Amino acid sequence: MSLTCYISNEVTDRPCISPVSGHIFDRRLIEKYLAENGTDPVTNQPLSEDQLIDIKVAHPIRPKPPSATSIPAILKSLQDEWDAVMLHSFTLRQQLQTTRQELSHALYQHDAACRVIARLTKEVTAAREALATLKPQAGISVPQASPMPPTGAAGSAEAMELGELVGMSAEIIQKLQDKATVLTTERKKRGKTVPEDLVKPEELSKYHQVSSHVGLHSASVPGILALDLCPTDTNKTLTGGADKSVVVFDALSQQILATLKGHTKKVTSVVFHPSQELVFSSSPDSTIRVWSVPDASCAQVLRAHEGAVTGLSLHATGDYLLSCSDDQYWAFSDVHVGRVLTKVTDESSGCALTCAQFHPDGLIFGTGTVDSQIKIWDLKERSNVANFPGHSGPVSCIAFSENGYYLATAADDSSVKLWDLRKLKNFKTLQLEEGYQVCSLVFDQSGTYLAVGGTDIQVYICKQWAEVLHFTDHSALTTGLAFGQNAKFLASTGMDRSLRFYSL
Repeated sequence: MSLTCYISNEVTDRPCISPVSGHIFDRRLIEKYLAENGTDPVTNQPLSEDQLIDIKVAHPIRPKPPSATSIPAILKSLQDEWDAVMLHSFTLRQQLQTTRQELSHALYQHDAACRVIARLTKEVTAAREALATLKPQAGISVPQASPMPPTGAAGSAEAMELGELVGMSAEIIQKLQDKATVLTTERKKRGKTVPEDLVKPEELSKYHQVSSHVGLHSASVPGILALDLCPTDTNKTLTGGADKSVVVFDALSQQILATLKGHTKKVTSVVFHPSQELVFSSSPDSTIRVWSVPDASCAQVLRAHEGAVTGLSLHATGDYLLSCSDDQYWAFSDVHVGRVLTKVTDESSGCALTCAQFHPDGLIFGTGTVDSQIKIWDLKERSNVANFPGHSGPVSCIAFSENGYYLATAADDSSVKLWDLRKLKNFKTLQLEEGYQVCSLVFDQSGTYLAVGGTDIQVYICKQWAEVLHFTDHSALTTGLAFGQNAKFLASTGMDRSLRFYSL
């Protein structure tokens, strides 16, 4: 039933009745009328709002206008309703699909978290059992170390066999400790001050390519796979190529100083000696070679591994070399006598090692594995003291900052992770473009800048972790990066067979 207002003669939403005249009014209109006149509109007798009586009725149905009663109008109305229903249905389907995706992602995260918790629980249980049964004693090496029977006279240029391990004597350990003490003291003296001659970020951002050299290695097997700069003369560069050769190049005179040949497979790592005219190289041919630059000859051949040598790092003393391999071992060797001192593997993981580097102090070092783990080792105890999980895919490279606190790592997950060695946790992740391959990580000597090389070259300023430089000059993967003294220049090598220099 619809009630009609006496004033407007239209169906009212809020009907009320006047006790004076008995007529029905719309409450909104009658209240306005009473506010102006104060009398009943029909009888003109006094009437107030309090006297009005509300009428409770069902929701009124307003009659359709005459234009809506025609067949075309009805069809249009039905079409509009159908369109609204379809749009609403489409929206519901979209919301359902989004909900399903969110649910699937949540279930995946839950499953991954359960797996991680189970693995960590297993590791904690194993560690507690080992802690309960292990009674450390001075002079006893960890079980993972390979047997180390003593050997006789100093080595020659002939390759050392795998079994000839002489061990780490007390004198060697003391030498490592003394060097670490000196380096730590020097670092504390420097404090957090930045070298006065260090290139400022605003200057670094203006760097551009100043030279390119493509004739260092053979064109028949293109690709330069490794790069290092001489610490005492950064004009001298050392490169290792897919053509199995090692090249020493003087960028100032633009002359090749030595081409060193002897490896039977590609050269994947090269290192300059800091004070002597020696360079080191490693290869998947399972050998590490020590080269004399003036003679352009091989001084030592180390056969520390049974598999491909995947990483090389020189100790700060300049006397010892760290290497790792896909035979799951890392080795510590004396470069002057050409002997392997010790070899260690992590029997619990049983994974090939992909890279290795000494901490600036030389008492600890890091290794990367094919199962995404970064392991920190105590050199004196030859034991694994920390693990950094978080990457996915094999670890491709690691780099310690000169400040001694930061470790940068990269893997086949298109990201670079920064770790705080004091807190043993990941404090920053640089997420790169999807599919980005990282082949090289390097901090400058002050620890102010971090360069990332691979698909292209990116340079970040530490602490802010903001990108200040970006190069795409290489036509193939960038495989090596190195900063000049005080970041005065940046050098890079790539699979396009080129050595490039960037500066102002």
